[in-house]
Amino acid sequence: MASNSTKLGSSSSSEWTRGEDKMFERALAVYDTDTPDRWHNVARYMGGTKSVDEVRRHYQLLVRDVAQIESGGVPFHWYAAAPPPPTLQRG
Repeated sequence: MASNSTKLGSSSSSEWTRGEDKMFERALAVYDTDTPDRWHNVARYMGGTKSVDEVRRHYQLLVRDVAQIESGGVPFHWYAAAPPPPTLQRG
């Protein structure tokens, strides 16, 4: 039996493209937390470009990033010429 770190394909990389991130998001929508063998299914959904360990690690980083954003730990940048509406300004 293969280990969790076994890659489903040979072109695996720790770098994720925008397209891979989008594919990963779709895979998470298809294979929710109640899905048996979720990470194996997500890795397979990625077309064999990511290992089970890589998709699990990517998810853990995503969860950490979301938590940091929600806690206000990541500054929100306004790119418009005008300041943000008063209801959205942090104080």
